[in-house]
Amino acid sequence: MSIPPPPGPHQPQGSPGQPQGPYAQGQYPSPYPYGAPAAQGPYPYHPYGAYGRSVPVNGMAIGALVLGILCFLPAVGLALGLVALVQIRKRGERGTGMAVAGSVLSTVGLALWSLLLSTGAASDFWDGFKGAASGEGTAFALATGDCFNSSTGSLEGETYDVDEVPCTGRHDAEVVAVVKVPDGSFPGDDELAEVADDKCYEQAGLYALDAWAVPDGVDVYYLVPTRQGWRFGDRAITCMFGSTDGKPLAESLRRDYMTLDGYQVRFLSASNHIDNVLYEEPEAYPEDDLKANRAWAKDVHRVLGEETENLRTQPWPEDAKGSITEFLADMEDSRKEWAKAAAAEDADTFYAHYEKAYGYVDGPATVTARKVLGLDTTVPTYEDDSDSGGEGGSGGGLDV
Repeated sequence: MSIPPPPGPHQPQGSPGQPQGPYAQGQYPSPYPYGAPAAQGPYPYHPYGAYGRSVPVNGMAIGALVLGILCFLPAVGLALGLVALVQIRKRGERGTGMAVAGSVLSTVGLALWSLLLSTGAASDFWDGFKGAASGEGTAFALATGDCFNSSTGSLEGETYDVDEVPCTGRHDAEVVAVVKVPDGSFPGDDELAEVADDKCYEQAGLYALDAWAVPDGVDVYYLVPTRQGWRFGDRAITCMFGSTDGKPLAESLRRDYMTLDGYQVRFLSASNHIDNVLYEEPEAYPEDDLKANRAWAKDVHRVLGEETENLRTQPWPEDAKGSITEFLADMEDSRKEWAKAAAAEDADTFYAHYEKAYGYVDGPATVTARKVLGLDTTVPTYEDDSDSGGEGGSGGGLDV
């Protein structure tokens, strides 16, 4: 702005109506181009300091509010709130509301902690918190070979914790495998159940290589994550054996490479391979689809040849050689009948050789061979479920 200097001794004062200097009276620019401001005191209040800088918020007030909300170290939160109020008054900082709220919440927290400590509830809460964080007592902590009792007394529906117990005593279920599901969005209950059906029956067969040792009334169940459990990081499908009639299991059903010797594993592997191809019998009867049944009989003939040859070339204990030889002779006779069934021209002929071939399966020679090898000799009963492929029993699942 250009403002004329005041009149002085060296500059005569102009007379009224006769302006002096470069600007005539009323013509020089106004310092307030948008009009004169309203009258204010010498120090007007404004929430911003010089050059638009914000007045800072007191740090202790923020800390008091956080501790008050979390109800963590309430004594510290109360102290921070009181100190913050004093500092705000002296420094002109912001945060009075935060300091007051933090002090009030911390006071309430102190009262709650006093009540918990006087009743012993704090100790119970902390023990439960540590158990949940570590997975103790939950499905997260289960591993292959563990046995447990369900908190609900059932292996179907939903459960939130389990009680691990020794497998040598009575128990509701025995874990055969824990299958990890890839990360990502929650796949849905149906897809998880489908994965569990596929994986758990397969893993059960590996855990219990000796299917004869699995009692009637025992099936495969599984624990799968719920949507809420998925959000907390649960990605495990827990496969397990459980009873279908509500009766607890009495002993471990584990019969795998960890508990069997080499001779037992060799015999069971061959037997299970034969059983697997037998389970693939077509749904359609021979009179409805002779071609499919002949193709299946051909597969059985092939697998029997491969497994009997493999067993014949393996070493066996001296006291087991005779029984193994008889077993292999029965398998060879069965193989010949499957070859004739594969070449049958009509359903009646197929059935005739089919029945003779099955007569050698699980026969006396098989029982004798199992006995000398120290395996279970109780012939299992099979359900009429021709295309089950080892799946589809009455098992179900728990959501965790």
